[in-house]
Amino acid sequence: MNRSIEFFDRQFRQQPLDAAIKLNPFEAQVLPYLSGDVLDFGCGMGNLAFAAAKQGCRVTALDASPAAVAHIRRRARNEDAAVSVAVADLRAYVLADDYDCVVSVGLLMFFDCEIAFKVLTELLAHVRPGGYAAVNVLVEGTTYLDMFDPDGHCLFAASELQTRFSGWAIVRSEITAFEAPGQTVKRFLTVIARKPTRAKPARP
Repeated sequence: MNRSIEFFDRQFRQQPLDAAIKLNPFEAQVLPYLSGDVLDFGCGMGNLAFAAAKQGCRVTALDASPAAVAHIRRRARNEDAAVSVAVADLRAYVLADDYDCVVSVGLLMFFDCEIAFKVLTELLAHVRPGGYAAVNVLVEGTTYLDMFDPDGHCLFAASELQTRFSGWAIVRSEITAFEAPGQTVKRFLTVIARKPTRAKPARP
């Protein structure tokens, strides 16, 4: 494990059991847009995954934390929820399926920028036409860096996601700042966008 995975795996092991029930503000923004087959890429303790399943979605949840995945697997079994989960190296994970909605909340900034952009491109390619993608990252101006592996992280430029979603219909784009320990700050950007539908071929 690198420093970032160790940081969150330790947090997840210490987290109260009811923590995965509570959506954070970013997940609450995303939830209304989720339907059909959903990929939660970097699912953490599964709060969003289970909320999506409760509203009828079929959720594939992936995370690098063994503690988080073990928790989700137990909860999915106990609740008979439509959530499948696996431990995955998300830096190099190859998607085999397409989804109606792809979500990545609070993940991509933990990769170096080259990998982060490559993974984002892969995620967007696996959204079905007319489907939604929701991405939340830390952006430049963030000064709280304790959770990052010093050898690999990426503070996105504030305009980066707008560029990456070129051609999509952006339905929400918002920067939110939070105070962090040591008089530092976290600046998050959340973008929710709808992929264009393919034009129907003309009849001969």
